[in-house]
Amino acid sequence: MTNKMKTVIGLCLLLSSVCIAQSPVNGFMKKSGEGSVVLSYSKESYSKVFLVPNEINGVPTFNDVIISSVSFFGEVGVSDNFNVVLNVPYIRAEGNASDAVLANNGFENERKGVQDLKVYAKYRFHTINFEKSTLDFIGAAGIETPIGNYNADEDLQSIIAIGNQATTYNAFGIATFKLQSGFFTTGQLGYSVRSNEVPNALLSELKIGYAASKFYVDAFVANQLSDDSGVDILGEGFTGFFPATRVNYTRIGVNAFYPFTKEIGVTAGTNAYISGRNLGKATGFYGGLVYSF
Repeated sequence: MTNKMKTVIGLCLLLSSVCIAQSPVNGFMKKSGEGSVVLSYSKESYSKVFLVPNEINGVPTFNDVIISSVSFFGEVGVSDNFNVVLNVPYIRAEGNASDAVLANNGFENERKGVQDLKVYAKYRFHTINFEKSTLDFIGAAGIETPIGNYNADEDLQSIIAIGNQATTYNAFGIATFKLQSGFFTTGQLGYSVRSNEVPNALLSELKIGYAASKFYVDAFVANQLSDDSGVDILGEGFTGFFPATRVNYTRIGVNAFYPFTKEIGVTAGTNAYISGRNLGKATGFYGGLVYSF
């Protein structure tokens, strides 16, 4: 694999982490002193909801929901084997409730603001070199904590809350297999410990892709399986506090990246939830501008 190809892969796997519901860390490492920053825009919408036991048409109270965000994302190599990752999103959630529903309940069709600061560290602790391929083993850990003044406890208004107002501690084990031809696959498994009555969760992701010197593409599947301590919306034990719900999902998507120069490139992707529990059946897209140094 050429150095140029490695650069393309490293950039694009950084970018794919920008996409909603993908892992906050990827399976590639920046070299010492190298880094990338990404300014991205994402949008997703849904008019169906995965509830228990059935999927329903129409979002309760708000009919349909659109969520858009602007995110700053960066990764820098402190050393060849140690990277630091940072992400801060600004999110806007819009419902489509009628004027009568809004007036009768004192609700609003919009919630927006800065959500959570996400800081992660990655360490590559072992590499196996084969004749025409490599296998990296990486560990990652991080914290996500609210920095915006948003509310997650507004009863049904919280259907369009921009976050759970919870501090989260995540840890991941990652393996990345790369061929000289440009094909690669990366898998990760992690666990998330969460405050504010949000159920802890098992996280996983599998990504398969190809990177040439001037183009990159990958396909992914990401999963979350929450602990059974959570409750179901409108089910036994539900009090209207939405962060306490048990949220599971499977999401699939595609990411692509094109570098115009060594420093500047663009990324884009699309994604969709194909199954879930206590969340919207959303589809979405994102695009971003990348600067590498």
